[in-house]
Amino acid sequence: MPESTTAVVAIIMGSDSDWPKIKPAAAALEEFGVPYEVRVMSAHRTPALVQQYATMAAARGLKVLLAAAGGAAHLAGVIAAHTTLPVIGIPVATELAGGLDSLLSMVQMPGDVPVATVAVGGGGPRNAGLFAVEILALSDPTLQERLKEFKHRLVEKVAAKDAALQAQIGK
Repeated sequence: MPESTTAVVAIIMGSDSDWPKIKPAAAALEEFGVPYEVRVMSAHRTPALVQQYATMAAARGLKVLLAAAGGAAHLAGVIAAHTTLPVIGIPVATELAGGLDSLLSMVQMPGDVPVATVAVGGGGPRNAGLFAVEILALSDPTLQERLKEFKHRLVEKVAAKDAALQAQIGK
């Protein structure tokens, strides 16, 4: 997003190598015109930075935080422990367990430290971006309208695919 636009969503990842897998989240935000920033910080290697970032996020105007990590995947939980903003965890696939380790690290949060978590790979990162848009739309009528139009286009797309299949099989 342009630097002149104040970010309202942050995409934070534990390693820059996660970016290619997380880009669909950014694409979803761009599709709806939601300004965002992207950062790399580690719950294990830079814990003080993560704490400071999470603590100051709301004061900086951020409204939703997306946290992507693989393996031990503590980034989302550490961020959630230091902010009142909604945190959406994006588990990143690993060679060891295909991302199951990352997923379990995020969904097995203790009580009182919520992290909403999306699927590993596939539609997971995009859904994280879309979920952030839905959260923002709660207080933004323009985004609400864009989401309604988006959902309508999904219905039209599926109906067109169904019609094409019916024509193909002769029904």
